[in-house]
Amino acid sequence: MKKKNKDIKKNILKNFGGNFILWILIIIISISVLQYLTVNNHKTELTYAEFSRLYQDQFENIENLIIEDKVVYGECDPVCISEYDNKEISAFTSTVPELTNQFVDELISLGINVKIKQKTLTFFDYIFQFSPWILIIVFWFLIMRRMQGGVPGQNNIFSFSKSKAKVINPDGKKITFKDVAGCEEAKTELQEIVDFLKKPKKYHTIGAKIPKGALLLGPPGTGKTLLAKAVSGEANVPFFTISGAEFVEMFVGVGASRVRDLFDQAKKNSPSIIFIDEIDAVGRHRGAGLGGGHDEREQTLNQILVEMDGFDTKTNVILIAATNRPDVLDKALLRPGRFDRQVVVDVPDVNGREQILKIHTRKIPLSKNVKLNIIAKGTPGMVGADLENLVNESALLAARKNKKKVFMNDFEEAKDKVMMGIERKSLVLTPEDKKITAYHEAGHAIVAYYTKNADPVHKITIVPRGRALGLTAQIPEVERFNYSKDYLLGRLDILMGGRCAEKIIFNNMTTGAGNDISVATDISKKMVCEWGMSEKIGPISLGKKDEEVFLGKEISKSRDFSEEKSTLIDNEITDLVKTAEINATNILNDNIKNLHDVSNLLMDKETIDRIEFEEVIKNGLPDTEIKTTKRIRRRKNETVEK
Repeated sequence: MKKKNKDIKKNILKNFGGNFILWILIIIISISVLQYLTVNNHKTELTYAEFSRLYQDQFENIENLIIEDKVVYGECDPVCISEYDNKEISAFTSTVPELTNQFVDELISLGINVKIKQKTLTFFDYIFQFSPWILIIVFWFLIMRRMQGGVPGQNNIFSFSKSKAKVINPDGKKITFKDVAGCEEAKTELQEIVDFLKKPKKYHTIGAKIPKGALLLGPPGTGKTLLAKAVSGEANVPFFTISGAEFVEMFVGVGASRVRDLFDQAKKNSPSIIFIDEIDAVGRHRGAGLGGGHDEREQTLNQILVEMDGFDTKTNVILIAATNRPDVLDKALLRPGRFDRQVVVDVPDVNGREQILKIHTRKIPLSKNVKLNIIAKGTPGMVGADLENLVNESALLAARKNKKKVFMNDFEEAKDKVMMGIERKSLVLTPEDKKITAYHEAGHAIVAYYTKNADPVHKITIVPRGRALGLTAQIPEVERFNYSKDYLLGRLDILMGGRCAEKIIFNNMTTGAGNDISVATDISKKMVCEWGMSEKIGPISLGKKDEEVFLGKEISKSRDFSEEKSTLIDNEITDLVKTAEINATNILNDNIKNLHDVSNLLMDKETIDRIEFEEVIKNGLPDTEIKTTKRIRRRKNETVEK
């Protein structure tokens, strides 16, 4: 407590000292202005012609005439009257062109009491005289202090060239491998680095060289940064973390200077770990721009390469970097001797997701009905960040409902919110739009049910979510790491199911199928041009892949196939989409009763799950339920009409 009070007093004194000169300046200027206004607010300013007329015509009323330099101060008793505007003058001031003995003698001859004073500069006169220089000095002082305080711990005006890395000391709260889940292979790879930092002599004795750098590769949100912090926590060493974008500034050479300073700090605190997040910001291919390779970013990259080459095996400094774009990195970074160990941190499988959920729910009270393994099975493709958000959204929903524990239905509601979007309750569909949406989503679901090897339908809803008026969610029962041609063709059929249902029932088409057509076209294009699934085209990769454009490398590239091949590609893509449309139409016509039953149930309940959907497909919709559905719908229509 005493230490805290001392720190508070120290900060107060520091802040006061920093603003002391500014406050003094403000006080001096205020006093000077006040004095000037006090002295001159009751005096009448006269021209020399007005003053000359005044002392010649009304000299008997003038007394206490003081001449200081060329300025004349005087008083009138009784009050003088101005000849020009008839104003009463009790005190006046004027300036004479030249002060001569003849002028003074003339005033004395008229009986005016004249007193001549020598001009003396007061303190405030000096302040006014030198105030511009004072203002410049104060302004420069404040700018200097601002530049010095821009980087914590730096007292140099050139501190912008120093490293902006954050230092996490081992004495604070640690993150260990126990706090990281879903990437067991990556943890195994990094365990060797941890062991080296703990016991470097074991490796030096046998002559082994530890990797100088480890590059963490993986999609966003998979836990690359968390894994790097866990390495530092396990090894119990200082952790220097910085983003790749923080190296590059508009000033030439700043990035390279920051790299040097960062590595110097790490060496002084060795053993230590340097972590550069999003290294692709500075580690891109050199010479990729139109102007060549002499920009600030490439100079920064060159300095990183130099520092990594200068690593001594006895310094015990490990460089860890993370990126989700390894394809754009310069090859010089990836060669042995620099980032010679590449660790893949991929999307977790079902077991990994369950372990991640266990970590994020450690401090959250869960109901007994919560089954984390079921939640893990229903969240394929989600990474650690997504699962953390899912747990947080579930807790928020439970708290909103004044619950003391988080239940399974909270997780289900949060999952729908994360996967399908937020419900747009303010959007009220007309009965016609609601019916079209119901048949559209029912078309997707029925085609998915009767398509071989398709993912089962998890939930169908016609409640507007996100940008969609309805949604049919499918969740795979097993993890898919490879997609067959049959699966992709079935996926095309499912995508066209909504549009085909609209054509069958309403003999019309709407814009609701726009996204389905876009996705279907994209899948078809990749099947033909990338995955070699076209019999006519063959196993050939055509066209440019979806990657970042580097003008220096690609501006001169031309299309790698002929016009005849281009026509053939277009025809193949069109055939795939049209065939999918025919298949979906045939499935829906063969199961038209199921289409009506599912649509009616959707218009009644708005959202149905897998159990309800499969029950309707197998047993149909009972007549009583159909009548109830129609009655409810009629009431809604009547309400709308009223």
